[in-house]
Amino acid sequence: MSDGLQGFLTKHEQIMDHIENLSAGTRISVRKIAQMLEVSEGTAYRAIKEAENLGLVTTKERIGTIRVDKKERQHFDKLTFAEVVNIVDGEVLGGAAGLHKPLNKFVIGAMQLEAMKRYIEPDNLLIVGNRSQAQLYALGQGAGVLVTGGFHADEEARKLADELELPIISSSYDTFTVATMINRAIYDRLIKKKILLVQDIIRTDSPVYSLRVTDTVNDMQKLVDEHGHTRFPVVDEFNRPVGIITTKDVLRAQPEQKVHAYMTKNPLTISANTSVASVSHTMIWEGIELIPVIDHNRKMIGVISRKDVLKAMQYIQTQPQNGETIEDLIWSGFEKVRQPDGRPCFRGTVTARMTNYAGMVSEGVLTTLMNQAALRTVRDQNRGNLILDSSSNYFLLPIPIDSTIEIFPMIIEFSRRFCKIEVEIYHEGKRMAKSMFTARLMDQV
Repeated sequence: MSDGLQGFLTKHEQIMDHIENLSAGTRISVRKIAQMLEVSEGTAYRAIKEAENLGLVTTKERIGTIRVDKKERQHFDKLTFAEVVNIVDGEVLGGAAGLHKPLNKFVIGAMQLEAMKRYIEPDNLLIVGNRSQAQLYALGQGAGVLVTGGFHADEEARKLADELELPIISSSYDTFTVATMINRAIYDRLIKKKILLVQDIIRTDSPVYSLRVTDTVNDMQKLVDEHGHTRFPVVDEFNRPVGIITTKDVLRAQPEQKVHAYMTKNPLTISANTSVASVSHTMIWEGIELIPVIDHNRKMIGVISRKDVLKAMQYIQTQPQNGETIEDLIWSGFEKVRQPDGRPCFRGTVTARMTNYAGMVSEGVLTTLMNQAALRTVRDQNRGNLILDSSSNYFLLPIPIDSTIEIFPMIIEFSRRFCKIEVEIYHEGKRMAKSMFTARLMDQV
């Protein structure tokens, strides 16, 4: 970076810029940074800690702090062999150089070797006991091996694992327990995969149209005429957002007047790792149409509009179900039926996992059921998702295990932005619970 540009950066930004330009493996110390850039050790320490939070540096025992390549966002649907080692409390017997490799699926070796051969493929993980031939065959096919029951592999298998850089791992757990633990970890990854972040939808291939604090209303009008946008972020000389201005704000302004005088100051900003759901909630509650996206130096790297968020939320709804959250498990046994009068109804059976210590449906599960019924009723109206404002729950009678219940949602009020829904739960013709929800509609994001 040139000396001229360095003069426009704060001390903190100079340190961050210096760290980003270091090659991977370079050792970093607070004292060295402070002396080199002529800053206090406190300033250097805070910058290094932020760099560590951003994944730019890491601290290793007996080595110190070193520069590392920043990791890209993980592919949550795949586990690496190293993560499997942590999940099953395993011991690496060989092939440690391949621990970073991802695995596509796992195969349980509870069959004869000839039958097992049909299922083992490259990048698989074979879960098997102390069966040497099966271990050797799996390694030869490009698959890793997890030996259960606390058994170890023989010397031939260890050497082959090292040669092929395919991990062979030992765990004290039995095969069923190991498979359950890995399956749960994969489900957790799939659930996380559904969580869209701002960095997943922000557009980096197109310019961000913004105004400087020194620009005039006439400059803004030119941008409106050229690109058709009606609102713009206003940035300072360091490209930091300091305001938002719309065409409504300058209706009566003179062309030569500065936009700084008409903008909405101190705008809300978000970082690239903020979830899209959180952004949509903020936009609805605050009535915001445009939010600047900033980096760790508070410099603007893009903007997110309501339209961007709406498209992202619609995309999430069209994706197949991945993983099993608590809500998924609770709702899995319910089906939608139509009453003779045409009203929607959801019918299901109370399972053991839905009950409390007394064998009755817990209040939290009932609230979740009524919430899900309200959400699905709104979706039937093609109005997107809900963001709840409030709910009033009334638990009138206890519902025992194995009971068949019916959930009746009814829309009381439905406007462009808000709705009110009443939900009742019945068992054998008796009203057992009732809830009243007021919510905001996400179709206006």
